[in-house]
Amino acid sequence: MSSSTLPATKSIIGAFTAEAFAEHLATHKSAPAWWLDRKRVAYAKFAALPMPSRTDESWRFSNIGTLTLDGFAPTPVSDLKSEIPKPFGLPALTFFNNLLISDRSAKAGLTAKGVIVTTLAEATTQHADLLKAHFMAQPQKLGSEKFASLHTAFVADGAFIYIPKGIELAEPIIITHVATGAGTAVFPHTLVIAEENSKVTVVDHFVSADASAHFACGANDLYAAHGAQLTYVAAQAWSKDTLSFQFNSTVVRRDARVQSLNIHLGARQARHESLSQLQAPGAFSEMLALTVATGTQEFDQRTLQIHQAANTKSDLLYKNALNDSSKTNFSGLIIVDPDAQKTDAYQSNRNLMLSEDAEVNSLPGLEIQANDVRCTHGSTTSRVDPEQLYYLQSRGIHPKTAHQLLVFGFFEEVLNRLENEPLHDALRGLIQSKLGQ
Repeated sequence: MSSSTLPATKSIIGAFTAEAFAEHLATHKSAPAWWLDRKRVAYAKFAALPMPSRTDESWRFSNIGTLTLDGFAPTPVSDLKSEIPKPFGLPALTFFNNLLISDRSAKAGLTAKGVIVTTLAEATTQHADLLKAHFMAQPQKLGSEKFASLHTAFVADGAFIYIPKGIELAEPIIITHVATGAGTAVFPHTLVIAEENSKVTVVDHFVSADASAHFACGANDLYAAHGAQLTYVAAQAWSKDTLSFQFNSTVVRRDARVQSLNIHLGARQARHESLSQLQAPGAFSEMLALTVATGTQEFDQRTLQIHQAANTKSDLLYKNALNDSSKTNFSGLIIVDPDAQKTDAYQSNRNLMLSEDAEVNSLPGLEIQANDVRCTHGSTTSRVDPEQLYYLQSRGIHPKTAHQLLVFGFFEEVLNRLENEPLHDALRGLIQSKLGQ
């Protein structure tokens, strides 16, 4: 659904009516009562909440007029023959239109270590206590409560990953979420629980199997227990006409480290909300993002770093490269609670303008309630250095290639923070593909 074909009048529930929700519940009638009850509560909240308006501060700078749920609905998979790229290697789990169609987790030899890689559907019965404790457990605070409620109401399946105490995995666990078919709505979800002193890398790959308009409303929950090291990478490559929402919630406990990197490439309009809570001394959260915006794409980034304990650290670095008449919005806030002395928090949004018609809006902020802290925040927007461009072109490099090289140089600061070199290379390849379009 392109912006030119959006309906003149928009419903606050679109095709996600009470009847559609009843049909969804009917297909999951074997699920536990507590799971179905959560869905009912979420749907009631979704239906009651209004759509965002221009007066909402949390939607400042956003293009509200192109937000619509009309014309989208969950769609059964009709064709599983689509060849989906696998830039990160063979995925452990693959979901097509919310349905698990491939499970290779058993082949990775993880079971012997006590590692669990399964579906949310199975976790509702086999790991109910963990699911109850961590699934969408953190309140949405960044403006998309309505859409997060829609996700909880209609999520059909997703990935459940559990890493036992002291287990370290060298290879990443890869999850692929695919949307296919015009007007399809998908609700991808990945839940990662890393127990004490464990170490794991998880990759989410979001991709469209065709060029149709989709609605993607996804979420991920990351929990790092004491001393855990969790790396999470999400690569978003939906079709160019997709409307996308993604909600990230991270909880970091004592001496734990969470590194999250989000790559934004696809969709006509994509909103990403990331909440990180540092709940115990020694917790560290590294929040990274790279965006390549072209055409008329709009990327909306909202972040919240909450320091709830003393001696915690967070480091946020979001970099955007914009071409044509694309647009990015960034609104970030660091909150330091009164007891969170010795907080060390950093927040930076940097933007590279590749076109005179691109638009950048950036609003970093601080809310400090402790007196012994070190907090810095800032935003920069710059254009390609003509001298650097001339230098490359004078050596016979085509102008388009020269621009690509400068963008890669701009992005490498973030990519180099990844320890996994093959993962670094795979992400670089995805970015290069987008720049080459």
